Amino acid sequence: MSWKPLATLADRADVDSFLRKESFDAGTDRYGVSTYQLVYRTVDPAGTPTTASGLLAVPRSDQRLLETVSFAHGTEIFKGDAPSTSSDGFLTAPPVTFASAGFAAVAPDYLGLGVGPGPHPWMDVPSETTASLDLLRAARTFLAGRGIQLRREVLATGFSQGASAALGLGRALTDGADPWFRLGALAPISGAYDFQNSEIPAALGGELNPKFSTVYMAYLLVAFNRLHHLYDTPGEVFQPPYVNIADLFDGTHPGLDALNDTPDSLTRLLTPRGLALLAHPTGAFATALAELDSVCSDWTPTAPVRLELSPGDEQAANANSTACRDEFAARGVQVPLVDMGVNRDYSGFVHEGSELLGTAATARWFLTLR
Repeated sequence: MSWKPLATLADRADVDSFLRKESFDAGTDRYGVSTYQLVYRTVDPAGTPTTASGLLAVPRSDQRLLETVSFAHGTEIFKGDAPSTSSDGFLTAPPVTFASAGFAAVAPDYLGLGVGPGPHPWMDVPSETTASLDLLRAARTFLAGRGIQLRREVLATGFSQGASAALGLGRALTDGADPWFRLGALAPISGAYDFQNSEIPAALGGELNPKFSTVYMAYLLVAFNRLHHLYDTPGEVFQPPYVNIADLFDGTHPGLDALNDTPDSLTRLLTPRGLALLAHPTGAFATALAELDSVCSDWTPTAPVRLELSPGDEQAANANSTACRDEFAARGVQVPLVDMGVNRDYSGFVHEGSELLGTAATARWFLTLR
């Protein structure tokens, strides 16, 4: 493992100023915060050793025993747009919020983002889980060398893509994947937990923002083809002039490139076969989607769980959260849906605003569980 210091917010006033500038709620701030980049060993989707990076944020206090919050970020395309490599407050404000409230906070960059090698395997829950768990282990080692111990309980949360990642981590901790860490509570924010039966139909049916739908579905088909071989040539699923769209998702292009260089509708992006693949997944694609959607269906939480959403989310259909709640209910676990309201301060979109609302709501909830 290697590390380097990133930023120091010397006191509570510095944190307040930073968060308010980024449109985040500063109501739970108590301490200044120091952040670090950790580069650590993990495995890729095939189980081969690799490295990943992530952000560690700790309160500037005399506490020697800390509870940990794991925050998993939303969809990013450019390698530099990750918590440990970006100065964008949308990526760094959540771990800073939790650290200022008195927690040790970790935020994995995921594989292929930050300084990790290779392309990012988007929405691959197994590798999100291993990257998140191995960052927890790296943080524990790093802090132990500085006289700080992490409690066993991990409070897991995440936004959008990171909501599924948080559920994957919660499942792994509940199943005993680590001899020390265990799940203390779980609060995913605005996730797509039912991709096959909620998110994809909403995108195809025009219920979601069409531009974001084309980007997300392109990213899904490109990333899943790398892992699961869905098609032999891009022209089978992507129409001209988008047959080289995979290049946009190699980690070297800013996210704005993907927004600018994709069409405004799935019918312009995809061939009839591509549309049929989304509408009626079969074979390897159906299997991969079932694995993605299993974060709500194949385990039984024993720690407190809640699902947070904003009504009218134009990127992650609210039906995802309803389906997740129902899956847990079928296993005898009553998980509340928390309606956070709507905030458009960050970008004008309900979805991004739900991270602002969810970060504050989750920090307050986690504090009540102490």
